[in-house]
Amino acid sequence: MKPTAWLCLCLAGLLFLCGLWPTPAAAQGHTASVTQLRLEHGDDGIYLHAAVQFELPALVQDVLDKGIAVHFVAEAEIYRERWYWTDRKVAQVARYMRLAYQPLTRRWRLNVAPVPITGNAGFGISLNQNFESLDEALDAVKRIGRMRLGDVADIGDDATHPVVFRFRLDTSQLPRPFQIGVVGQSEWDIATERSARLPVEKAR
Repeated sequence: MKPTAWLCLCLAGLLFLCGLWPTPAAAQGHTASVTQLRLEHGDDGIYLHAAVQFELPALVQDVLDKGIAVHFVAEAEIYRERWYWTDRKVAQVARYMRLAYQPLTRRWRLNVAPVPITGNAGFGISLNQNFESLDEALDAVKRIGRMRLGDVADIGDDATHPVVFRFRLDTSQLPRPFQIGVVGQSEWDIATERSARLPVEKAR
């Protein structure tokens, strides 16, 4: 057996003994939905604002309570309509969010960055927020504000723009044994997508 496989097996056994390994649960959907989506014309470009709604499954909350970080990803694409061909993608942006419990301070920390937050990567350019409760931290995760899509000159000044917005819980950022354990478990399936033709509103 390869050393890496042996290490993963040992870690999986340790998680199981500590009660951190995901256990099978009754199959049920944990759906998410996009409750708000709009484009805004700012002083320096076009921004997207979105809001999502979802309930955090007990299994995911249990993992968070034990100090394991959970990652969310919000992605947006904006297109320019073309009557003679398919719409052309003119901008794409992503926001990566890392939510973790800090046992020493008993507070919740949310890191937000434009790149994946893995290991030491992403922390240097991330925005850090601390919250007293998990509910407050999740409210911040669900409000996706001011995602800059690009300059008006690059996006175009059409009256409306086709937009695709996606939000998901990113299980690929979990510890390696957990990535194996969550396969087929609906509790980790938090994702939603919405497509719409949106007008560009003035900044509020």
